[in-house]
This record gives sequence, C-alpha cells and structure tokens, in this order.
Amino acid sequence: MVSCGFSVITKKTEVVAAVLPMQEHWLPMSNLDLLLPPLDFGIFFCYKKRPDQEQFENMVNTIKKALSQALVSFYALAGEVVQNCLGEPEILCNNRGVDFAVAYADVELKDLDLYHPDDSVDGKLVPIKKHGVLAVQVTELRCGGLVIGCSFDHRVTDAHSANMFLIAWTQIAQGKFVSHTPIFRRSMLNPRRPSQYDKAIDNMYLFLSSLPPPPKDLAPNEDHLITRIYYITAEEIDNLQSEASSNGSRRSKLESFTAFLWKIVAEGGHDHDKRCKMGIVVDGRGRLNKVLSLDNYFGNVLSVPYGEASVGEIKMMELNQVADSVHECVEHANQEHFLGLIDWVELNRPQQAIVKVYFKESNDEAAIVISSGQRFSISELDFGWGRPDFGSYHFPWGGQTGYVMPVPSMSKEGDWVVYMHLLEKHLDLVEKEASHVFRPLTPAYLNLMTDDSEMVTEKIKMINV
Repeated sequence: MVSCGFSVITKKTEVVAAVLPMQEHWLPMSNLDLLLPPLDFGIFFCYKKRPDQEQFENMVNTIKKALSQALVSFYALAGEVVQNCLGEPEILCNNRGVDFAVAYADVELKDLDLYHPDDSVDGKLVPIKKHGVLAVQVTELRCGGLVIGCSFDHRVTDAHSANMFLIAWTQIAQGKFVSHTPIFRRSMLNPRRPSQYDKAIDNMYLFLSSLPPPPKDLAPNEDHLITRIYYITAEEIDNLQSEASSNGSRRSKLESFTAFLWKIVAEGGHDHDKRCKMGIVVDGRGRLNKVLSLDNYFGNVLSVPYGEASVGEIKMMELNQVADSVHECVEHANQEHFLGLIDWVELNRPQQAIVKVYFKESNDEAAIVISSGQRFSISELDFGWGRPDFGSYHFPWGGQTGYVMPVPSMSKEGDWVVYMHLLEKHLDLVEKEASHVFRPLTPAYLNLMTDDSEMVTEKIKMINV
C-alpha cells in the first residue's frame, strides 16, 4: 500500500565545495536570467536496491566526491546570488559550496506515493534550499533503495543547464569523459546596438513594481494549487497527435498535449466569458543557434509565449483548431523574438519583469504554463549502480498559475510521466473527463513492486481506472 505518512531523519549535513580552489569573482546575470524571479525548482530520481549494490555510505561518498569535482567546471552552482548596486541579482562565485544532506526515510520505494508528491516528496526527498544556488539530499530508504533530490535556483539555471550538470556529475562518478563543459560567457546574450524589439513583448511581460502584494492567505473556500503525477501511454500520445493534426499539418506531441489540456480545462468552465491562458516554455537555444552556438551555454535561455481565449471560444473549437493556436504561439518565439527580448530587458533595466501568464487574474478561468522535459536525460543518470527507476521535476512554485512538466517514462519507452501542479478542481476535472489519458502513477507501473500478490492487485486497479 502506498504511503505518505513516513518519517525522514537527517543523519548528516555538510557543505560540499569544488575540489579545486578558484579566484573569487562576480558573474553577472544575462538579460534572460533577469526575467526569472527568486524561484527554486526541484529534481529527484529514485533507484531500486540492486543485488550487488554497495553499502549506502560508499554510494554517498561516490556521489559527494563526484559533486566536488563537477563543481570545478560548474562553479556557479557553488556560489551564491547577491544583489549588486542596482538591486539586480548577480552570482558571487566564491566556492561557498553546496548544502549536502544525508537522510533516512522509513518507507520502502514500492510504498512511496509518487502520485501525491506534495505529501511524499516535497520537503522530504527534495530539500528546501536555504543557502547558495544548489542543495542536494541523498536519502536511504528502508528497502535499501536510494533517492537523490536537488533544488536549483532558477535564476541561475534552466532545465537544459541543470540536465547538463546532472549528466556531467554522473559521468565523473563513473570516471568517464565529461561530454559537455558549461560555458558562462554572458556576452553571448548581449543586447544589440541599437536595441530593437517587437512591441508584442510589451504585452507579454509585467514589471514587478506594478504588481499588488500577494494575499497572505487564501480565502477559506478558495481553490488552491496541488500536485499529482500521472503517466500517459505512448498510444494515447499518438492518438492525441493524430487528432490534433489536420490538413497535412502535423503538430508536435507537446503541442497536441497542450491543446488537449487547454480544451479539457475550458470545458470545465461555466462562465463562457472567462479567459483561459496557456503558456509554453520555449528553449531559445534551438532558435538562436543559427547566430550563436548555445548548446553548452549555462543559464536561462527561455521565453514563455502564451495563448489566451475565452472559455466559450475554446469550447467551440475542435482540438486541431486549438492545436493550430498553440503552434502559432510556439512559432512566435523565433530567433528575432529572443534577440528582441534581450534588447527589451536592456531598455527597461533595472526594472525587473516577469511574463504575464505567471499571474492568474480575477477574470481567468485558468492560467497554466507547460514546459517540456522530453530531453531530461533520466536514463543517463547512472552513478555506477544503474540508471534510475524513476525521475521527475518537482516545482510547486506557488501563486495561482499552474505548471505542467512531462518527462520520458523509465518504465516503458514512448510513455510520458507528467508532473501537474494545478488547481485541485482542474486536476479532478482531467481525471473525470480524461481518465484514459491521465493515469495516476502507481508502483506497479514503475515496476517497483516486489511481491507478486501486490503486483497483481495493483495491475487490476490500473486496468479498472
């Protein structure tokens, strides 16, 4: 039986710094970094106990030693974010180090309720970062399994950069050649002279100074954001893609999924005049690689274009029409958009801004941001005892805007594992209206069950969903 009510005991805390000394220096944020507020995002990955597994202490030493070596190249992660004289954040590269915790959780991996990560993961297996840029926790489970949780300062790194670090960390642990060395050259994202940008950017972003203070507490009856993790089969993803494509235009799987979720959420709205906003995180590296080589660039290269329509408008549209709107939105984030966004930030400094879709307004039925973790290299995160059996992002960022992140499933090729941080009413809606697509994550699906009778029981439950 899955469990959330388990205790976690911290056995040891220390600070892991880069193994080699470095000259203290300041690393400025790029203009694209400056669009991120002080937010931390988490990543965690789980390993079953292997028959020939080393002692837990030896595994921790391997992880810790590789971390200290990885921080030599990824030195920004060993620093801390401080304010400069303009009040803007900068990275003080002082090798302060990474807070590193070793813990024990009184639960078996097969009993870990990953369907409800707010209860089973948040603050238990993914650490709450209190200092620096990165925090790491290695947790031993009662069964001998292992969970590695990381919290990153989003102002310093996006998912692409974090993924690059994680791969390098595991490659070092195995004594392998590091395939990607980070580049911190901020001049690669310098503004143009003279600056120029599409005026549409003025409507995409809000200055933080213009925002009212957030409410201290939700009203008693107000819905709030919670998190659940689902899996979607490759067959259902292909079905969505086929339904969302038309007239010879094949939409991507992410565009098709986004359109489907947008339509499902709108279908649950009763006020046809209310607005539904759907943002999509776009990695600008692919857009800018024609003029810059950013594959190894470490930092944020993101934009969040978003579509907006009324509940009534979306209800009247077929899925392929909604997918066309999503595609148009994504296509807008082209090379010129990113160059213009860099220029726009420069023209408005030191005012700090954030994309509008991050803030749900009173007339919004929903505001949701979807990111793509399809390039999250979970299968490569092998420290020497095998690849993870499960991995996911963990990003309960607060506010009233939802966040969704699909990543590749480790259980079945082509399937997705989908992290969903949405209003509870919207999660209940997708389970009611699309239970054939969104299936609650279970230990049986993840092949974590060890007892045959438990596996049979769980698989019967999966069939009946």
